[in-house]
Amino acid sequence: MLNMTEGRLFGRRMSEGSELPALAEARTGAAPRLGGEPSRLSTPHHERVTLVVDGIHFVVNPALFTAHPDTMLGRMFGPARQHNFTRPNAKGEYEIVEGITASIFHVILDYYKVGILQCPEGVPVAELREACDYLCINFDYNTVRCRDLSALLHELSNDGARRQFEAYLEELVVPAMVSSAQEGERECHIVVLTDDDTVDWDHDNPPPMGEEYSQIIFSTKLFRFFKYIENRDVAKVLLKERGLKNIRIGIEGYPTCKEKVKRRPGGRSEVIYNYVQRPFIHMSWEKEEGKSRHVDFQCVRSKSVPNLTATMGEGPTRPGTTPTPQVDELDRLNGPSSQPTSVFIPSNDS
Repeated sequence: MLNMTEGRLFGRRMSEGSELPALAEARTGAAPRLGGEPSRLSTPHHERVTLVVDGIHFVVNPALFTAHPDTMLGRMFGPARQHNFTRPNAKGEYEIVEGITASIFHVILDYYKVGILQCPEGVPVAELREACDYLCINFDYNTVRCRDLSALLHELSNDGARRQFEAYLEELVVPAMVSSAQEGERECHIVVLTDDDTVDWDHDNPPPMGEEYSQIIFSTKLFRFFKYIENRDVAKVLLKERGLKNIRIGIEGYPTCKEKVKRRPGGRSEVIYNYVQRPFIHMSWEKEEGKSRHVDFQCVRSKSVPNLTATMGEGPTRPGTTPTPQVDELDRLNGPSSQPTSVFIPSNDS
Protein backbone atom coordinates (compact mmCIF):
# COMPACT_ATOMS: atom_id res chain seq x y z
CA MET A 1 0.00 0.00 0.00
CA LEU A 2 1.02 3.61 -0.37
CA ASN A 3 2.81 5.32 2.50
CA MET A 4 1.23 8.38 4.07
CA THR A 5 3.24 10.91 2.04
CA GLU A 6 2.41 9.22 -1.26
CA GLY A 7 -1.18 8.85 -0.14
CA ARG A 8 -1.47 12.57 0.57
CA LEU A 9 -0.35 13.43 -2.96
CA PHE A 10 -2.58 10.69 -4.36
CA GLY A 11 -5.60 11.97 -2.45
CA ARG A 12 -4.93 15.53 -3.60
CA ARG A 13 -4.98 14.39 -7.22
CA MET A 14 -8.31 12.69 -6.61
CA SER A 15 -9.78 15.86 -5.06
CA GLU A 16 -8.65 17.85 -8.11
CA GLY A 17 -10.94 15.78 -10.33
CA SER A 18 -8.65 13.18 -11.91
CA GLU A 19 -9.92 9.65 -12.51
CA LEU A 20 -9.98 7.52 -9.35
CA PRO A 21 -7.82 4.42 -9.86
CA ALA A 22 -7.51 1.45 -7.58
CA LEU A 23 -5.25 1.86 -4.55
CA ALA A 24 -2.03 0.44 -5.88
CA GLU A 25 -2.55 1.81 -9.38
CA ALA A 26 -1.21 5.13 -8.11
CA ARG A 27 2.13 3.50 -7.50
CA THR A 28 2.59 0.54 -9.83
CA GLY A 29 -0.38 0.45 -12.15
CA ALA A 30 -1.62 -2.74 -10.43
CA ALA A 31 -4.69 -3.12 -8.27
CA PRO A 32 -4.37 -3.27 -4.45
CA ARG A 33 -3.66 -6.62 -2.87
CA LEU A 34 -3.62 -6.94 0.90
CA GLY A 35 -2.42 -10.54 1.06
CA GLY A 36 -4.23 -13.84 1.82
CA GLU A 37 -7.00 -15.57 -0.09
CA PRO A 38 -9.29 -13.69 -2.48
CA SER A 39 -12.92 -12.87 -1.80
CA ARG A 40 -14.69 -13.80 -5.03
CA LEU A 41 -18.30 -12.80 -4.43
CA SER A 42 -19.98 -9.45 -4.07
CA THR A 43 -20.63 -8.24 -0.53
CA PRO A 44 -24.09 -9.02 0.94
CA HIS A 45 -25.72 -6.11 2.76
CA HIS A 46 -25.59 -7.96 6.12
CA GLU A 47 -21.93 -8.97 5.83
CA ARG A 48 -19.39 -7.75 8.34
CA VAL A 49 -15.68 -7.30 7.69
CA THR A 50 -12.86 -6.79 10.17
CA LEU A 51 -10.36 -4.00 9.63
CA VAL A 52 -7.17 -3.80 11.65
CA VAL A 53 -5.99 -0.26 12.31
CA ASP A 54 -3.09 0.48 14.65
CA GLY A 55 -3.57 -2.93 16.27
CA ILE A 56 -7.29 -2.29 16.95
CA HIS A 57 -10.01 -4.40 15.30
CA PHE A 58 -13.02 -2.65 13.77
CA VAL A 59 -15.98 -4.81 12.66
CA VAL A 60 -18.06 -2.88 10.13
CA ASN A 61 -20.56 -3.37 7.37
CA PRO A 62 -18.74 -2.77 4.04
CA ALA A 63 -21.92 -1.21 2.68
CA LEU A 64 -20.89 1.90 4.65
CA PHE A 65 -17.86 2.22 2.38
CA THR A 66 -19.51 1.31 -0.92
CA ALA A 67 -22.02 4.14 -0.38
CA HIS A 68 -19.04 6.46 -1.01
CA PRO A 69 -17.49 4.93 -4.17
CA ASP A 70 -15.14 7.88 -4.77
CA THR A 71 -13.18 7.14 -1.57
CA MET A 72 -10.43 4.57 -1.31
CA LEU A 73 -12.33 2.27 1.08
CA GLY A 74 -15.40 2.52 -1.13
CA ARG A 75 -13.28 1.42 -4.06
CA MET A 76 -11.66 -1.40 -2.12
CA PHE A 77 -14.93 -2.96 -0.95
CA GLY A 78 -16.86 -2.26 -4.13
CA PRO A 79 -16.20 -3.85 -7.53
CA ALA A 80 -12.55 -4.41 -6.57
CA ARG A 81 -13.57 -7.34 -4.39
CA GLN A 82 -15.37 -9.03 -7.27
CA HIS A 83 -12.19 -8.93 -9.32
CA ASN A 84 -9.96 -10.18 -6.50
CA PHE A 85 -8.23 -6.80 -6.23
CA THR A 86 -8.84 -6.49 -2.49
CA ARG A 87 -7.71 -9.44 -0.40
CA PRO A 88 -7.73 -10.14 3.34
CA ASN A 89 -4.81 -11.57 5.29
CA ALA A 90 -4.61 -15.17 6.46
CA LYS A 91 -7.09 -14.44 9.28
CA GLY A 92 -9.62 -12.92 6.92
CA GLU A 93 -8.92 -9.39 8.21
CA TYR A 94 -8.13 -6.29 6.20
CA GLU A 95 -5.11 -4.37 7.41
CA ILE A 96 -5.12 -0.60 6.94
CA VAL A 97 -1.83 1.12 6.23
CA GLU A 98 0.46 2.04 9.11
CA GLY A 99 0.38 5.72 9.97
CA ILE A 100 -3.35 6.00 10.64
CA THR A 101 -4.10 5.76 14.35
CA ALA A 102 -7.16 4.10 15.85
CA SER A 103 -8.47 7.45 17.13
CA ILE A 104 -8.21 8.94 13.63
CA PHE A 105 -10.00 5.94 12.14
CA HIS A 106 -12.88 6.42 14.62
CA VAL A 107 -13.33 9.89 13.09
CA ILE A 108 -13.13 8.42 9.58
CA LEU A 109 -15.91 5.95 10.39
CA ASP A 110 -18.10 8.83 11.56
CA TYR A 111 -17.76 10.34 8.11
CA TYR A 112 -19.05 7.15 6.49
CA LYS A 113 -21.96 7.01 8.98
CA VAL A 114 -23.09 10.66 9.12
CA GLY A 115 -21.02 12.45 6.45
CA ILE A 116 -19.15 14.64 8.98
CA LEU A 117 -15.58 14.42 10.30
CA GLN A 118 -15.90 15.47 13.95
CA CYS A 119 -12.32 15.99 15.08
CA PRO A 120 -12.16 15.51 18.88
CA GLU A 121 -9.86 17.46 21.19
CA GLY A 122 -6.40 15.96 21.40
CA VAL A 123 -6.42 14.72 17.80
CA PRO A 124 -4.14 16.85 15.59
CA VAL A 125 -6.03 18.32 12.65
CA ALA A 126 -2.92 17.83 10.46
CA GLU A 127 -3.05 14.07 11.18
CA LEU A 128 -6.72 13.93 10.26
CA ARG A 129 -5.93 15.82 7.07
CA GLU A 130 -3.21 13.33 6.08
CA ALA A 131 -5.57 10.41 6.68
CA CYS A 132 -8.27 12.06 4.58
CA ASP A 133 -5.82 12.69 1.74
CA TYR A 134 -4.70 9.07 1.89
CA LEU A 135 -8.24 7.67 1.97
CA CYS A 136 -9.48 10.13 -0.71
CA ILE A 137 -11.99 11.77 1.61
CA ASN A 138 -12.89 15.37 0.89
CA PHE A 139 -11.45 17.67 3.58
CA ASP A 140 -13.19 21.05 3.67
CA TYR A 141 -15.49 23.17 5.81
CA ASN A 142 -18.50 21.15 4.62
CA THR A 143 -17.16 17.87 5.98
CA VAL A 144 -14.98 18.84 8.97
CA ARG A 145 -15.99 20.06 12.40
CA CYS A 146 -13.23 21.05 14.79
CA ARG A 147 -12.98 23.03 18.00
CA ASP A 148 -9.47 24.21 17.10
CA LEU A 149 -10.46 26.65 14.37
CA SER A 150 -6.90 27.92 13.98
CA ALA A 151 -5.62 24.48 13.00
CA LEU A 152 -8.56 23.85 10.69
CA LEU A 153 -8.24 27.19 8.93
CA HIS A 154 -4.49 26.62 8.58
CA GLU A 155 -5.12 23.42 6.61
CA LEU A 156 -7.76 25.13 4.46
CA SER A 157 -5.37 28.04 3.84
CA ASN A 158 -2.72 25.58 2.65
CA ASP A 159 -5.18 24.27 0.09
CA GLY A 160 -6.07 27.76 -1.08
CA ALA A 161 -2.41 28.81 -1.21
CA ARG A 162 -1.54 25.82 -3.35
CA ARG A 163 -4.30 26.57 -5.84
CA GLN A 164 -3.32 30.24 -5.93
CA PHE A 165 0.37 29.61 -6.49
CA GLU A 166 -0.33 27.06 -9.21
CA ALA A 167 -2.07 29.88 -11.10
CA TYR A 168 0.71 32.40 -10.37
CA LEU A 169 3.31 29.86 -11.44
CA GLU A 170 1.85 29.35 -14.89
CA GLU A 171 0.87 32.96 -15.46
CA LEU A 172 3.82 34.90 -14.01
CA VAL A 173 6.74 32.79 -12.78
CA VAL A 174 7.23 30.31 -15.64
CA PRO A 175 7.47 33.05 -18.34
CA ALA A 176 10.25 34.73 -16.32
CA MET A 177 12.09 31.40 -16.00
CA VAL A 178 11.72 30.75 -19.73
CA SER A 179 13.19 34.19 -20.45
CA SER A 180 16.27 33.33 -18.37
CA ALA A 181 16.59 29.89 -19.96
CA GLN A 182 16.48 31.36 -23.48
CA GLU A 183 19.50 33.47 -22.58
CA GLY A 184 21.44 30.35 -21.60
CA GLU A 185 20.97 30.70 -17.85
CA ARG A 186 20.56 27.63 -15.64
CA GLU A 187 18.97 29.43 -12.72
CA CYS A 188 16.62 32.32 -12.19
CA HIS A 189 16.32 35.05 -9.57
CA ILE A 190 12.92 36.73 -9.61
CA VAL A 191 12.01 39.83 -7.62
CA VAL A 192 8.31 40.46 -7.00
CA LEU A 193 7.39 44.17 -6.99
CA THR A 194 3.99 45.75 -6.52
CA ASP A 195 2.01 47.21 -9.39
CA ASP A 196 2.82 50.70 -8.11
CA ASP A 197 6.59 50.19 -7.82
CA THR A 198 8.87 51.90 -10.35
CA VAL A 199 12.46 51.02 -11.21
CA ASP A 200 14.56 53.99 -12.32
CA TRP A 201 18.28 53.26 -12.31
CA ASP A 202 21.16 55.44 -13.38
CA HIS A 203 22.50 53.62 -16.46
CA ASP A 204 26.01 54.94 -15.85
CA ASN A 205 25.98 54.00 -12.16
CA PRO A 206 23.71 50.96 -11.59
CA PRO A 207 23.42 49.40 -8.10
CA PRO A 208 26.59 47.41 -7.35
CA MET A 209 24.75 44.21 -6.41
CA GLY A 210 24.06 42.42 -9.69
CA GLU A 211 20.34 43.18 -9.70
CA GLU A 212 20.55 43.92 -13.39
CA TYR A 213 20.51 40.14 -13.94
CA SER A 214 17.27 39.61 -11.98
CA GLN A 215 13.87 39.06 -13.50
CA ILE A 216 11.15 41.39 -12.25
CA ILE A 217 7.46 40.57 -11.81
CA PHE A 218 5.07 43.42 -11.13
CA SER A 219 2.17 41.86 -9.22
CA THR A 220 0.65 43.19 -6.03
CA LYS A 221 -1.32 39.95 -5.63
CA LEU A 222 1.81 37.78 -5.71
CA PHE A 223 3.55 40.30 -3.43
CA ARG A 224 0.77 39.89 -0.86
CA PHE A 225 0.83 36.10 -1.29
CA PHE A 226 4.49 35.91 -0.27
CA LYS A 227 3.88 38.07 2.80
CA TYR A 228 3.09 34.89 4.77
CA ILE A 229 5.79 32.39 5.66
CA GLU A 230 3.28 29.52 5.33
CA ASN A 231 2.51 30.53 1.75
CA ARG A 232 6.21 30.59 0.92
CA ASP A 233 6.53 27.06 2.32
CA VAL A 234 3.63 25.88 0.15
CA ALA A 235 5.27 27.48 -2.90
CA LYS A 236 8.58 25.72 -2.15
CA VAL A 237 6.87 22.34 -1.98
CA LEU A 238 5.10 22.94 -5.28
CA LEU A 239 8.29 24.09 -7.04
CA LYS A 240 10.12 21.03 -5.72
CA GLU A 241 7.35 18.79 -7.06
CA ARG A 242 7.88 20.41 -10.47
CA GLY A 243 11.54 19.28 -10.48
CA LEU A 244 13.31 22.53 -9.58
CA LYS A 245 16.29 22.68 -7.21
CA ASN A 246 18.08 25.07 -4.85
CA ILE A 247 14.79 26.83 -4.17
CA ARG A 248 14.96 29.93 -1.99
CA ILE A 249 11.99 32.20 -1.28
CA GLY A 250 12.28 35.16 1.06
CA ILE A 251 12.31 38.92 1.46
CA GLU A 252 15.21 41.13 0.38
CA GLY A 253 15.99 44.80 -0.17
CA TYR A 254 15.66 45.83 -3.79
CA PRO A 255 16.84 49.18 -5.24
CA THR A 256 14.07 50.96 -7.09
CA CYS A 257 15.38 54.46 -7.81
CA LYS A 258 18.32 56.69 -7.02
CA GLU A 259 17.90 58.85 -3.96
CA LYS A 260 20.87 61.20 -4.27
CA VAL A 261 24.33 61.51 -5.77
CA LYS A 262 27.43 62.04 -3.64
CA ARG A 263 30.57 63.61 -4.99
CA ARG A 264 33.75 61.90 -3.93
CA PRO A 265 37.25 63.47 -3.88
CA GLY A 266 38.69 63.47 -7.36
CA GLY A 267 35.37 64.14 -9.04
CA ARG A 268 34.05 60.58 -8.75
CA SER A 269 30.33 60.37 -8.05
CA GLU A 270 28.48 57.77 -5.97
CA VAL A 271 24.78 57.09 -6.46
CA ILE A 272 22.70 56.31 -3.35
CA TYR A 273 19.65 54.17 -4.10
CA ASN A 274 16.34 53.81 -2.32
CA TYR A 275 15.75 50.18 -1.25
CA VAL A 276 12.37 48.56 -0.58
CA GLN A 277 11.71 45.17 1.00
CA ARG A 278 10.25 42.86 -1.62
CA PRO A 279 9.82 39.07 -2.00
CA PHE A 280 12.16 37.07 -4.20
CA ILE A 281 12.20 33.57 -5.68
CA HIS A 282 15.43 31.84 -6.64
CA MET A 283 15.53 28.41 -8.24
CA SER A 284 17.79 26.31 -10.45
CA TRP A 285 17.36 23.66 -13.12
CA GLU A 286 21.08 22.97 -13.59
CA LYS A 287 21.76 19.28 -14.18
CA GLU A 288 25.54 19.21 -13.68
CA GLU A 289 25.70 21.35 -10.56
CA GLY A 290 28.04 18.96 -8.75
CA LYS A 291 30.83 19.26 -11.31
CA SER A 292 33.60 21.81 -11.56
CA ARG A 293 32.47 25.25 -12.67
CA HIS A 294 35.86 26.52 -13.86
CA VAL A 295 39.01 25.46 -15.69
CA ASP A 296 42.43 26.14 -14.20
CA PHE A 297 45.27 26.47 -16.73
CA GLN A 298 48.93 26.26 -15.81
CA CYS A 299 51.52 28.17 -17.76
CA VAL A 300 53.29 26.01 -20.34
CA ARG A 301 56.76 26.76 -21.66
CA SER A 302 56.52 28.22 -25.14
CA LYS A 303 58.91 26.92 -27.80
CA SER A 304 59.25 30.37 -29.32
CA VAL A 305 59.84 32.22 -26.03
CA PRO A 306 61.64 29.82 -23.67
CA ASN A 307 61.93 32.25 -20.78
CA LEU A 308 58.34 33.53 -20.89
CA THR A 309 57.26 31.29 -18.05
CA ALA A 310 59.86 32.76 -15.77
CA THR A 311 58.89 36.30 -16.76
CA MET A 312 55.28 35.52 -15.84
CA GLY A 313 56.42 34.86 -12.27
CA GLU A 314 55.93 31.10 -12.34
CA GLY A 315 59.59 30.39 -11.63
CA PRO A 316 61.99 28.12 -13.52
CA THR A 317 61.00 24.64 -14.55
CA ARG A 318 63.24 21.62 -14.51
CA PRO A 319 64.78 20.66 -17.85
CA GLY A 320 62.91 17.96 -19.70
CA THR A 321 59.61 18.53 -17.92
CA THR A 322 56.61 20.22 -19.47
CA PRO A 323 53.67 21.01 -17.19
CA THR A 324 50.31 19.97 -18.58
CA PRO A 325 47.21 22.12 -18.26
CA GLN A 326 44.45 21.14 -15.88
CA VAL A 327 41.30 20.64 -17.93
CA ASP A 328 37.71 20.31 -16.96
CA GLU A 329 36.22 16.83 -16.65
CA LEU A 330 33.96 17.52 -19.62
CA ASP A 331 36.98 18.12 -21.84
CA ARG A 332 38.40 14.71 -20.92
CA LEU A 333 35.08 13.05 -21.73
CA ASN A 334 34.91 14.75 -25.11
CA GLY A 335 38.25 13.32 -26.15
CA PRO A 336 42.01 13.89 -25.79
CA SER A 337 43.06 17.52 -26.05
CA SER A 338 46.16 18.51 -27.95
CA GLN A 339 49.16 19.76 -26.01
CA PRO A 340 49.04 23.59 -26.00
CA THR A 341 52.03 25.44 -27.34
CA SER A 342 51.08 28.94 -26.24
CA VAL A 343 50.95 30.58 -22.86
CA PHE A 344 47.69 30.65 -20.92
CA ILE A 345 47.10 33.29 -18.26
CA PRO A 346 45.84 31.72 -15.03
CA SER A 347 42.17 32.43 -14.33
CA ASN A 348 40.77 33.37 -10.96
CA ASP A 349 38.75 30.71 -9.15
CA SER A 350 35.08 31.50 -9.16
